[in-house]
Amino acid sequence: MSKKLSIIQLGNPILRQKAEFVEDIHSGSIQKLIDDLLVTVSDANGVGIAAPQVGVGYRIFIVASRPNLRYPYAPLMEPTAMINPLIVDHSDEIVKDWEGCLSVPGIRGLVPRFRAIAVEYTDRYGNLQKQEFTDFVARIFQHEYDHFEGLVFLDRIQSTFDIFTEDEYQKLIVDRL
Repeated sequence: MSKKLSIIQLGNPILRQKAEFVEDIHSGSIQKLIDDLLVTVSDANGVGIAAPQVGVGYRIFIVASRPNLRYPYAPLMEPTAMINPLIVDHSDEIVKDWEGCLSVPGIRGLVPRFRAIAVEYTDRYGNLQKQEFTDFVARIFQHEYDHFEGLVFLDRIQSTFDIFTEDEYQKLIVDRL
């Protein structure tokens, strides 16, 4: 049975470690982790979550873009488990936009990211997938991928003036839209 996992927060050393590649995608423990991550990201109103955020140092994340309380204008897509993902190409264009993180509650920031990326990953059934993502979904992928390298979105912010509390973000940004 799938269950909601506890999300670790900034300061926990696991968030700063490099994640390991998954060798046996079909193992019961990996499949259960995927199911638990799907429950956890949905329950937390997230649009993505990486295994290191629940204290598991494997290269697995979920991309689950959908409109919700935290991201009311997110595009809708089927939640997708991505195992051992790679960015194989990217646009030259870099765009600054808002990000938050389930492991850094209460904070938002303007983060520069590639506008478009080409990726490869293995799905939960062991099939190699190749896709291109743009804009918000590309941002989610890059954000989650950073967790494999021990980075959080705050590490990519160019100025402390680009950091807002969640309350100020809601007042100044979301309420204007």
